[in-house]
Amino acid sequence: MDERNALTVGFDLDMTLIDPRPGMVRAFEALNEEFGTELDGQHFASNLGPPLEDVLRGYGFDEPMVARLVTHFRAIYPTVVIGETIALPGAAEALEAVRAAGGRTLVVTGKYEPNAALHLKAMGWNVDRLAGGVFGAGKGDVLLAEGATIYVGDHFGDIVGGHAAGATAVAVATGPYSTAELSDAGADVALNDLTEFPAWLAARV
Repeated sequence: MDERNALTVGFDLDMTLIDPRPGMVRAFEALNEEFGTELDGQHFASNLGPPLEDVLRGYGFDEPMVARLVTHFRAIYPTVVIGETIALPGAAEALEAVRAAGGRTLVVTGKYEPNAALHLKAMGWNVDRLAGGVFGAGKGDVLLAEGATIYVGDHFGDIVGGHAAGATAVAVATGPYSTAELSDAGADVALNDLTEFPAWLAARV
């Protein structure tokens, strides 16, 4: 089968495939200790999705300070966050379901790509393409270039990204939103979590 015509499914990372929240809280605490800031790690961890830079700009920091905070966050991330992260229920099985159907798997995430790669390595997951540092419609550009027809995520921005690529937007309620909220935001399919994905995919293909 021509690779471009094969089943290609993209997945978001944070709160779709993995739960990094405890480490994220610790990372923000480390930034507060280093820079004397008052960042709300709990709020950040409960609303993962938007790029870190945009989150920090929301505190009113100027661009040089944003850059300093981001640089330090990325530097401490491997030791603070990776080991605290767990796979979400059904994540490995969802990736395997795509492979079992003869498809390709993508991970398309707003996370800094080198750290996203560390998560995949720690979980023992091999994917056909990893793209980091993209959010919302930017995810759509990657999905479209890869010929993805399905994109799975937990955030409203993931729905936007999937639709930007003309893909079916599958949303999972393992992030900040319920299935009802995800459906209201335009998700084509809303699942409780990835344990429901293999059966949905089997019925589709």
